Amino acid sequence: MKLLFKKLNEKAVIPQRQTPYSAGYDLCACTDEAVVIKAGETVKIHTGLSAELEGEKNAVLLIYARSSLASKFGIAPANCVGVVDWDYRGELIVALHNSGREDFTVNNGDRIAQLVITPILTPEVEEVTDLSDTERGAGGFGSTGK
Repeated sequence: MKLLFKKLNEKAVIPQRQTPYSAGYDLCACTDEAVVIKAGETVKIHTGLSAELEGEKNAVLLIYARSSLASKFGIAPANCVGVVDWDYRGELIVALHNSGREDFTVNNGDRIAQLVITPILTPEVEEVTDLSDTERGAGGFGSTGK
């Protein structure tokens, strides 16, 4: 399996893992000028890249927050986790939301999110009138304790 990237912009940065055991490949901003994300605002940040997971159709690319940006500045993907389906070949764009109290500036080349490859299951869908019983049953939020 190979993770292929196509540069759509000469300034784009090919994602890298920062350590041998990092799960995510850092996605970097590809901008002509600094982009300010005002407090409470969502802005689409371009990466200048498109991607393909060669040889593995039962996997998905997921775009997650970088923990440092989320915990220190409140900067994270607006949809929590971005899903890049296997057959998508367009530009990877990250909709970053600023839930912090201060404006945040993104510069060209800044690491803005991380790309994680995850296997997926695609079972057949079937409508039924009953599901199997379990000890928990339909117990929802808090039903198993704190």
